[in-house]
Amino acid sequence: MEILNSILPELIRIVICAVCGAVIVFGNALVMGYAERKLAGHFMLRPGPMEVGFHGIIQLVVDGLKLMGKQLVVPAKADKPLFMLAPILAFAPVFIPLLVIPFSDKLQGFDLDVGLLLILAVASINVLAILIGGWGSNNKYSLFGAFRSVAQNVAYEIPMLISLLAIVFMTNTFSLREIAAAQSPVWFVILQPLAFLIYIVAMVAETNRAPFDLPEAESELTAGFHTEYSGMSFSLFVLGEYANMFIVCSIATVFFLGGDSGIPLPYFEYSGAIWFLAKVYALMFFLVWIRWTYPRTRFDQLMNFCWKYLIPFSLVNLLITVVMVKLI
Repeated sequence: MEILNSILPELIRIVICAVCGAVIVFGNALVMGYAERKLAGHFMLRPGPMEVGFHGIIQLVVDGLKLMGKQLVVPAKADKPLFMLAPILAFAPVFIPLLVIPFSDKLQGFDLDVGLLLILAVASINVLAILIGGWGSNNKYSLFGAFRSVAQNVAYEIPMLISLLAIVFMTNTFSLREIAAAQSPVWFVILQPLAFLIYIVAMVAETNRAPFDLPEAESELTAGFHTEYSGMSFSLFVLGEYANMFIVCSIATVFFLGGDSGIPLPYFEYSGAIWFLAKVYALMFFLVWIRWTYPRTRFDQLMNFCWKYLIPFSLVNLLITVVMVKLI
């Protein structure tokens, strides 16, 4: 009985965190799916979806029901186990990073000493999912997209990690809550502007968003790694992409924008969470903005920019940070 009493609170906490994670993942997909369509329309001087519901607000729900009702088509020559496994690998791991993200000082699933390492380890599974999906499809366009994704993500993970490592050296911790709390006097975006810029560029590449969406370049690869996917399998890739956008923007908020810090809202206990989400969705608006503003780059330009510029600059920034931390 004593064992049950000690385990029960943690089990309840895990269940609550799982439910909240599901609400965040699916709610974020609904919000961003609708917002991206409307923003894309207005950027091109069009209204966007208007027919289903007020200003097309129910359009994404209808599209989701349509995809759920579609048949899951598996190509005849595809590797069926790998083909079916890829969308699950792209979607299932996105719940884990949400457990350690500090939405406020009172809203966090688990405060781990290695929270950053957990997020980065889980985020790398998405690359494996894309590779498996492209390889298992037995389609040359899917395979090209998978190869591009592996090369792109392996390259851009390096400057992203180095830019975050500069903050770790300054705070001497991998705990996301402690890193956010360390910015009470001044946000790290002011102290580390170069690291912030490097992270933003790497963030766009890591989430395969335009102008760095080479793994799914419709104009040349007919959707790339998920060319052969339809129905709910395709939906899982989309849900995973929007969830990954939320995660990388949350990391940027924690590491550079002060986390939940902001002007306290009167009569509202969780005002920190409001500020946190406001910063996250401001960054996600930026991702949508540049998608519909800049043309897609060539793959050689993308890789050269990383290896010739981002990685050297991130290493120099890290060296300067280490020297300054040692001196101060």
